[in-house]
Amino acid sequence: MKRSLSLLLSLAMLLCLALNVASASTFTDAHGNTIELDESLEAYTDYTLVGNDQAARKAETNLGDLWTDALRWFATSGTINDFFEEDDVTAGITSVDADEDHIVALWNGGNLRADIPEGKFGAEALAEVLPYPNSVAVVYMTGSELLEALEAASQGLPYSEESADACASFMQVSGFVYTVDTGKAYDALEPYGNHWFTAGSVSRVSIQEVNGQPWDAEAIYAVITNNANFNGMDSSYVFKAAAEARERSTITTAGVRDVIWSYISEVLENHIGESYAQTQGRILVEGN
Repeated sequence: MKRSLSLLLSLAMLLCLALNVASASTFTDAHGNTIELDESLEAYTDYTLVGNDQAARKAETNLGDLWTDALRWFATSGTINDFFEEDDVTAGITSVDADEDHIVALWNGGNLRADIPEGKFGAEALAEVLPYPNSVAVVYMTGSELLEALEAASQGLPYSEESADACASFMQVSGFVYTVDTGKAYDALEPYGNHWFTAGSVSRVSIQEVNGQPWDAEAIYAVITNNANFNGMDSSYVFKAAAEARERSTITTAGVRDVIWSYISEVLENHIGESYAQTQGRILVEGN
């Protein structure tokens, strides 16, 4: 009898362990890394958040707005201050060196990969939107550099099957409003990467305002983005050059998905409502 009871207890323990393993939530990211997901994270959206890479490569989307708002909030709130590398802190880099009016956020549409349907969602949904282990980066740019970065990023427009790869660099934004005139030809200069060219001039893109103030070609703006843009991915040659030119530009230790969740939790209180029901008029694509 004792042996049977002991055997039953052992089997029960094994079953519990198996169930725990089976319920453990993991995700394989785009680099083949297995990451554990925090199943306690839960939020609700009243609207479908459009973030699939086809939509986000050709126009502003409501998820692009939310995503970049979260990055800008991360900087303007000072939350970013706890995520600078030790070497940066030693060098005196302990906060973003710009006032709120000069902090903007940019996110390339090809780095968004899925919609979040209306209803309840968790960490897995964000991992599907961003299947890359991106970190938050800060790049200091002049206004003219910011304009050229947008010109280069928009060179694949208007979107088509043939230009889809080049349109991966198209920027979702927070903190400013810009227009792309696709009726004008992109002034392609030197080849850059597999699908892009540096800009010989700036003619297709204009910036209407930055945080409610006039765009200033000479001013320095803190651009909150990701480590891939910082390092010059896709069309981001301006990001890389600007980061190299200004030592305070840096990559933080903050994971982008964690920052998005913090914004959803702390600012939106886990409920995405009317403010992200639709796009907010930050990007106008003309000439299609």
